[in-house]
Amino acid sequence: MCTNNSPSRPALSQVAHHLQTIFLFTRSDYKTILLPVTLAAAAAAPPSGLGNLAHTVTWIWFHLLQANVSNQTFSKHEDLVNKPWRPLPSGRISIEDSRKLRWYLLAICLGLSSYFGRWVVVSSAALSVVELVHDDLGLSYHPVYKNLCNVGGYLTFELGATLILSSGSSLDKVTFIALFISGLVIFTTIHVQDFGDADGDRLSGRRTLPIVAPEGSRTFILAALPLWSLVLSTIWDLGPLSSMVFVLMGAFVGVQCFRFRDARHDQISYVLYNIWLLVAHTLPMNARFRAFDW
Repeated sequence: MCTNNSPSRPALSQVAHHLQTIFLFTRSDYKTILLPVTLAAAAAAPPSGLGNLAHTVTWIWFHLLQANVSNQTFSKHEDLVNKPWRPLPSGRISIEDSRKLRWYLLAICLGLSSYFGRWVVVSSAALSVVELVHDDLGLSYHPVYKNLCNVGGYLTFELGATLILSSGSSLDKVTFIALFISGLVIFTTIHVQDFGDADGDRLSGRRTLPIVAPEGSRTFILAALPLWSLVLSTIWDLGPLSSMVFVLMGAFVGVQCFRFRDARHDQISYVLYNIWLLVAHTLPMNARFRAFDW
């Protein structure tokens, strides 16, 4: 047993400090990436059991960490306003060390992906390219290009996770339709995440849709979420009650985004949007198992 004067105690404290730093890099995105992508892969993958679920979640988490370290290395100034608890604005890690970690993680993620086959490696490499153009080349400062990068990020996450979960089975029509629709939904609605970050984004010079078109971006979401809910209910042939519940959910989140515009409510709206998005990603299960046929 270690005493208070044991030299191992500072070492343990240092390990705990680093683990907390890693957690803080990913803290915001368990609800926005890890859970939705896992469910999207489970819904889109050909039915082959869930034996690879642990591998899938591990792959998603390492790539989430890589993406977040890359992004947050370039967003310290806006995070001082929007998320001061993150590792860089809180002083837990320097920009130099964060950038080194980013490249180490790229190598780790490619190595991890090689265990699952060449197409998973392609997904991992494609995600790294998306991060490069989003962060290093500054596409995140353009309202449309930023959304396109979000599409690329989500799709590479979802494709890699689906490939791992499918256990080598060939991807089928349902998988490709699910991935294509996911890209469209993300492209047209993901700017909900930017409503609550407008002050920090404006400070950093970033031009997101809520900054460029503050009224239009909210009006669009007011219409887009219930409309997408209706379209997805039709595409995946939901039952009448399931369709009604999902359309009402989309309408509720759209109204929430349109009516309540302070920072606190915008964060609540983003949580509600992610719940709606999570449900949207599970709908392909109806094509395989008639899970929403009521």
